[in-house]
Amino acid sequence: MGLTCGSAHADRRVALVIGNSAYKSAPKLGNPVNDATLVGGMFKKAGFDSVDVRQDLSASEMRRMLREFAGRSRGAEMAVIYYAGHGIELDGNNYLIPIDATLETDGDVLDETIPVERALFAVEPAKQLRLIILDACRDNPFAKTMKRTLASRAIGRGLAKVEPTSPNTMIAFAAKAGSTASDGDSRNSPFAAALVEHLPKPGLDLRKAFGFVRDDVLKSTGYKQEPYVYGSLGGDDVPLVAVKPAATGPQANPQDAIRRDYELALQLATRDGWEAFLAAYPDGFYANLAKGQLNKIGAEETRAAAEQKAKAAEQEKARLIAERAQKAEQEKAAAAAKAAEEARIAAEKKKEIEQVKAEAAERERKAAEAAAAKALAEKQAMEKAKAELAAKQAAERAEQTAKPAVDRQLPEVEQKVAALSPGPTSPLSAADLTKSVQSELRRVGCLTSAAEGEWTSAAQRSLTLFNKYAGTRFDVKLASVDALDALKAKPGRVCPLVCNFGFKADGDQCVKITCRAGYRVGDDNECEKIQEKKPVATREDSRKRDTERKQTEATPSKPQASGQIFCNSAGCRPVGKGCRIERAGMADASSVMAGRMREVCD
Repeated sequence: MGLTCGSAHADRRVALVIGNSAYKSAPKLGNPVNDATLVGGMFKKAGFDSVDVRQDLSASEMRRMLREFAGRSRGAEMAVIYYAGHGIELDGNNYLIPIDATLETDGDVLDETIPVERALFAVEPAKQLRLIILDACRDNPFAKTMKRTLASRAIGRGLAKVEPTSPNTMIAFAAKAGSTASDGDSRNSPFAAALVEHLPKPGLDLRKAFGFVRDDVLKSTGYKQEPYVYGSLGGDDVPLVAVKPAATGPQANPQDAIRRDYELALQLATRDGWEAFLAAYPDGFYANLAKGQLNKIGAEETRAAAEQKAKAAEQEKARLIAERAQKAEQEKAAAAAKAAEEARIAAEKKKEIEQVKAEAAERERKAAEAAAAKALAEKQAMEKAKAELAAKQAAERAEQTAKPAVDRQLPEVEQKVAALSPGPTSPLSAADLTKSVQSELRRVGCLTSAAEGEWTSAAQRSLTLFNKYAGTRFDVKLASVDALDALKAKPGRVCPLVCNFGFKADGDQCVKITCRAGYRVGDDNECEKIQEKKPVATREDSRKRDTERKQTEATPSKPQASGQIFCNSAGCRPVGKGCRIERAGMADASSVMAGRMREVCD
């Protein structure tokens, strides 16, 4: 299976084969799955570039398969759809019935089935031939139990006649319009058996092939079932399998087709394009590159979704503030906005990482292709030299045969041949090979230690990293010539540069991260603002306060001023601290002028 875009493959032939047997609301059919397997195998043996065989599909699955097949038909020369199962005709239109259809009323046909026009739409992009083969003319059990919402609505027996409007389009029925087909008594239906007998004959025009199919089915069914073909082709013969011309010249490299499809998918740069490429080529070097491109697209989708979510959270926050929402709701909205913003930043970082990986993988792909082209050119040059040598040897042998037996000088011929033959190359010693592999691992960034003559555990880990990022599978327990050749083919770094905390990658070097004043390197290896520390009470501070309070309580209180005024012959003044005024006795001479009052201090 290949990826189609424009006229990338002039000879591409694609086929979709569907067989529905296990109906949920009707008796199971015996042959459709067997017929689909048989016909799918026929297309594969006929050399079709893409053959997709599907069994027991629901309505949604049938729509998806037809949608994907329409994409594969673009740019193809031939597009063929084969369907085996139940079909129904309603008001002159034909429908294919999925296995999950119930069809309780005639109106359900429009919702639960697939119109034949949908299959015509899927094959329409093909250039030379658009072919639909319907082995769906069986006696339909749904028509017997279906309720009519309109008495005049017609539900026919078998399928209705179809006249394609697109040129070079053919629709083949297992039975003529208005009649039913037989499943037969064997593993496959008579129609399917006749198809695989005549369609893949090289060079046989399709109109003739279907004529032979008609004759075989008529004979095998006692002239009760007559296949019929609708549509027309031009005057040129259109065989399903062309006669292969004799191979001349050098054969095409099978990797060229994969590379062309990869470059087409790279131009499309869509998820559908890469998924179609991986469906065609699930393994190998280009498949790993395609998976990297898918990861890049997934990172972009995640980033876009996170950005959209962040915008929605900001809008919700603004709405709550505008409507004077409660503080708790505002805080909740702010937290959601912050979380969304963090998710957006993380998605942005992931996108950048995937972008770097994809670019590195693309550089590696181009280098690998250049190395492969160089190896192919060297191989062709060697083969040409061998052919010239063989021709020269043959000419010399013929010349020697023409001379008399006494004049033959076979030793001289052998010496000339030996002189033309390249001498054996001296292999590297084990120590030199190990050191060369380690040197190349250092060059591509997978080994940090020095190159030595011993294959250490560090060297094994570095070769494991190379296998991971280069998509190779070399044995890491020993150094090999194949691994050395693969390493030499890489023009630059393969393993990503990993820096310690506080450092970041700058090209092929790790440089120290420098933050501006007030910032420092955080746990995520990014500069973050230094938070001011608030004073925190400790147990010892509380103990000191308790001690000071006890000492203060135990200390005697100092005398305080009483607020009284004492007057004598010298005048009036406030009573001193710790003093008081008392009435004096008559004997106290100092109290006479004081009005019998005196100041007493303790």
